[in-house]
Amino acid sequence: MADSPSAVNCQVPDFSAAMTGTTPFQLSDYAGKTLIIYFYPKDNTPGCTTESIAFRDLNTKFQTKNAIIFGLSRDSIRSHEGFKAKLDLPFELISDTDEAICALFNVMKLKNMYGKQVRGIERSTFIIDGNGKLVKEWRGVKVVGHVDEVLEFVSAQA
Repeated sequence: MADSPSAVNCQVPDFSAAMTGTTPFQLSDYAGKTLIIYFYPKDNTPGCTTESIAFRDLNTKFQTKNAIIFGLSRDSIRSHEGFKAKLDLPFELISDTDEAICALFNVMKLKNMYGKQVRGIERSTFIIDGNGKLVKEWRGVKVVGHVDEVLEFVSAQA
């Protein structure tokens, strides 16, 4: 999918979305910064909690590399605010209830859950450089060790 707007080495179209905190997310507001956007299936589930804690625990190391972390799922802002407070997350969570950003990054997949096929977010992480270009993606992420791998990549780019 080389011509997809979310393909590696392509410019990511500017987009906006509701997010925790006081202002909406707008990609263009972060020019000059490295963005890490991790897509996760659902607030308050075991894997998503573990992944979010791992990003939280390494947040200061990412900040020293001029990188800003954002979590993203289809959950509501209200759900995100609770999840963020419960885990004491130092970064914002983006709400994509209409799946527009999920579509942009092509992360909606059919998954098997308890023997039934359901549509959901494929756990994925994307790095967008300071010029708005997608420079790295991980799809079908396994939580254990993933955040360390993301930090290693960001550190090598800094």
